[in-house]
Amino acid sequence: QVQLVESGGGLVQTGGSLRLSCAASGRTFGSYNMGWFRQAPGKEREFVAAISWRGGSTDYASFVKGRFSISRDNGKNMVYLQMNSLKPEDTAVYYCAAVGGGYYSRRDSEYDYWGQGTQVTVSS
Repeated sequence: QVQLVESGGGLVQTGGSLRLSCAASGRTFGSYNMGWFRQAPGKEREFVAAISWRGGSTDYASFVKGRFSISRDNGKNMVYLQMNSLKPEDTAVYYCAAVGGGYYSRRDSEYDYWGQGTQVTVSS
């Protein structure tokens, strides 16, 4: 069992930066691949980024590549999403999620555990 709690969201101007954090409980955190997803009002939840259980492999949605960076610290049971050059279209609730097994996924249905989400609002 893994419990996830996101933090770090807030209101930022276009071009600004935010760093989201996801704190995980459970001694087996290091064996889970982790992902970040987001959901804007009236839209379906979408994949943002993912990282392998050791942190050696990452994946990004095309619309955040070069602006966002995912990382993890297994010693601290933490996953991070550094978001730079934010745009109004990045406004959404951001969720971290954990998936066991061999690899991460872009499909939210494959993730086993979810946090409650943190709101990110980018003003124009």
